[in-house]
Amino acid sequence: MKLSLLPWLLALVASAPVMAQMPEVHGDTDTASGLDPAEQHMGEESPVVQKATQDKESLEQQLQRATEAPKLDPQRIINESNSFLKEREPKVTEEEYALYEKVVSMLTTNVDGALKMLEAMMNEKEPPSPAFEFILGNLYYRANQPELAEKRYRSAVTRYPDFLRAWNNLGLLYYTDHRFADAIPCFSKSIVLGGRDPATFGLLGYCLEREGDVVSAEMAYMQAIMGDRANADWKEGLLRTYLADKQFGRAESLCKILIKERPTEKYLWLAYASVLLSQGQKIEATVLLETAAGTGVAGSDELLLLGDLYADQGLAAEAVAAYQKVPGPDRDRGEQKLIRFTQVLIAAGKLTEAEQTLDALKTELTPQGRPAFLQLCADLLIARNRWPEARAEAEALLKLDPLNGTALLTLGRTYAEEHDFAHATLALEAAYRIPESTYRASLELAGIELRNRRYAKSVEYLEKALSIQDTDQVEDYLARVKTLLGQDVNSD
Repeated sequence: MKLSLLPWLLALVASAPVMAQMPEVHGDTDTASGLDPAEQHMGEESPVVQKATQDKESLEQQLQRATEAPKLDPQRIINESNSFLKEREPKVTEEEYALYEKVVSMLTTNVDGALKMLEAMMNEKEPPSPAFEFILGNLYYRANQPELAEKRYRSAVTRYPDFLRAWNNLGLLYYTDHRFADAIPCFSKSIVLGGRDPATFGLLGYCLEREGDVVSAEMAYMQAIMGDRANADWKEGLLRTYLADKQFGRAESLCKILIKERPTEKYLWLAYASVLLSQGQKIEATVLLETAAGTGVAGSDELLLLGDLYADQGLAAEAVAAYQKVPGPDRDRGEQKLIRFTQVLIAAGKLTEAEQTLDALKTELTPQGRPAFLQLCADLLIARNRWPEARAEAEALLKLDPLNGTALLTLGRTYAEEHDFAHATLALEAAYRIPESTYRASLELAGIELRNRRYAKSVEYLEKALSIQDTDQVEDYLARVKTLLGQDVNSD
């Protein structure tokens, strides 16, 4: 598949490269979740912004997973080398040249036929010249026989080490086969022998980058750009090396150039914003993405990051507006962002903003988002101590998903807050039987049993909770209940 800068940017702001399609080079050349609201606070960065600034998987690591193959057609370069250069390359014999003259007209129309004719007419007693092996290598490459092409190219450069075009075409063969480590010395040798084509430098830079040598790759990309300033592939490759080497100042300057040259490319705006975030410039990144949104350039990823930045700065209305602008195919992603943002608002006690966000969610709610929406409605009502209404939302959610552990916990809590411990226990015991909610249900049931002075049962639930997650707080809770249990036994 053809890869681009976009996947690593998505991973940076949110989620081993393989190439299949090699794009075309222009110009002449002679060479080649849900968040737990109790753990979220408005003063903290949003999860996506944390990814952009603090994630252990650094920017350059994300980059290495999504390096874009240059827009170049190796087949075209090899085709253009189907001739002899008498002054610069090994000589071809008169017999070979005569043979070549007979089949040259077939090279563009019938490669297989030309190969069969050449193989049949070759002298088996005497090996072909390096120049002729080079031509045979080109034909095998065109006939999709890379093993035979490699054999001929290898023989040509072994017998004539200064054969520039053979080195270059061998490098191209390795490049198209993703053998980047093998391609590097071939392109390097081509350059040492005098090959100055920008594509050679660019491909060398790409192979070095893929092998992790970003310093050498940077130098190669610079040489490629000097010879072909209009080539976006080499500039993007240079940008990737800057990012991998944490040269954010240079990366920022290059982003500005790329956006000026191609202002409608969405991912360049996202790249620029990511660079700004890497330098801690959240306000500048927000302004940049707002500009992209205002000019109609921003796509889903840019709008989602913009919403995250507004949310991180506590600007609820602006965050909601950005999330709601996410276009149709990615609408569910915007919806999930709104759901998480609402959880943060409720946990932070910003209930008015949370209610406004829920109103925004309600307008275009997807079926997949409805369970989370109902749970958020219940959470908001609980935060306002409106127990019957919260219970109604939880019951509505359980009609959609009878085994929703969070909804059962909510239902049990609403009953408990109204001192209806019989119904609370029934709901919490149902939640206890669901693995995802066993821990929290154990703590809630332990509290009810403690209130009812059934200390042994409370100890049982607390020990179950500790078997799932061992914490100092629950250990202390258990110790105190055991003390009460001992006192109760002694009194008997």
